[in-house]
Amino acid sequence: MCLAIPAQITEIDESNMATVDILGVTRAISVDLTPAAKVGDFVLVHAGFAIEVVSEEAANETLDLIRQFPEFANDAQPQPAMA
Repeated sequence: MCLAIPAQITEIDESNMATVDILGVTRAISVDLTPAAKVGDFVLVHAGFAIEVVSEEAANETLDLIRQFPEFANDAQPQPAMA
């Protein structure tokens, strides 16, 4: 199963790397697959790439669903294996 998360682009540099905000967490992603993406746009992010530009409304609908599941919305640290 693939999961793409909506994110808002806050910066794009000359090498097509963008900084995005995902639920308050910033990540660096590539916008090579979405050449029309610009600062302020919402994109779907999968495996470090923006794969589609989406409307703010569509992004917020998905983010609202994610917020209903705190285990998905938090940038949780992996639990250590039990010995």
